[in-house]
Amino acid sequence: MSSGLFALLDDIAGLANVAAASLDDAAAQATKAGAKAAGIVIDDAAVTPRYAVGFAADRELPIIWRIAKGSLKNKLLFLLPAALVLTLLAPWAITPLLMIGGVYLCYEGAEKVLEIVVPHAHAQAEHGEAVLDQTQLENEKIAGAIKTDFILSAEIMAITLASVSASSFWTQALVLAIVGVGMTVFVYGVVALIVKADDAGVALAQNERPVTSLFNLLRGKRLASYTASPGAADRALRPLTQGFGRGLVLGMPHFLIVLSAVGTAAMLWVGGGIIIHGFAGYGLAGLEHLIHDAAVASGRALAFIGGLVEWLVTAGFAALLGLAIGGATIVAMHHAVAPILKSFSKAGPKTSIEGQAPH
Repeated sequence: MSSGLFALLDDIAGLANVAAASLDDAAAQATKAGAKAAGIVIDDAAVTPRYAVGFAADRELPIIWRIAKGSLKNKLLFLLPAALVLTLLAPWAITPLLMIGGVYLCYEGAEKVLEIVVPHAHAQAEHGEAVLDQTQLENEKIAGAIKTDFILSAEIMAITLASVSASSFWTQALVLAIVGVGMTVFVYGVVALIVKADDAGVALAQNERPVTSLFNLLRGKRLASYTASPGAADRALRPLTQGFGRGLVLGMPHFLIVLSAVGTAAMLWVGGGIIIHGFAGYGLAGLEHLIHDAAVASGRALAFIGGLVEWLVTAGFAALLGLAIGGATIVAMHHAVAPILKSFSKAGPKTSIEGQAPH
């Protein structure tokens, strides 16, 4: 009886070790997949704060929270099951879909570059928003953010799926879930910090008692109204905290510009890299080898920072290719796809009118 019990406990311990190893493996694969999707994550973090712009300060975090919930729903309820069905029924379609997503990233990145070179007119859109009340405007902004997130999330999940395509079904499911939740928490946590950074800066710049405020905050109390002069510690620390606060207020607009530029570059190099790697998977590896050789040669020329140089050269070539593909896609969309869609939209009502019997 006791030997049977010990055998059962031994089996349970063995299963626990296997499960722990599987979780460790899934966590490691999720980390690698998340690193590959870093470019999209940067762009997501750069794009999302603008959806909270123009609202009262007390509405900013609720808006980000609603977008985050929508993002989580996109990943776990729609994209994760779709990805798993794809692995079971049509695994051959993963690479083409990933390359299509890469083209979309290139298109979006090139559109942002074009917007810098030739700014589009937003006056009409802003005039249209002015007639909406705050609640309706907030709902529309959130809906637009969730739609944009769906496309970026689809690309994140596709990159993740491609990186674990050789793993078991349940490992794939676990890795997709870890990446989906982890990326959502990370992106929208960063977005919340970015959105509230200017408010924190204003509070720091106006606070004449930083040490007293900190102690009251740790004790769960608000800073009382004092008539006495600030203490010695407050006076000593005040120049640093107020300077930091003013720096936050003045620096955040520039930070957002830099973050947007990094996000655009990330979209181009990730999109271009996906397409290069996809072609290599179909036996067209000449361009990938050429870029690799150029990166290695550049790294050898600057051996003391060889790894960084190799990455910069690889990412640079991928970004240039992404910009070229994105530019070609913009031309195709505006001069081929858009006119065709426009002709169809005109043909529909015309046909119905022509088909009516004369009175």
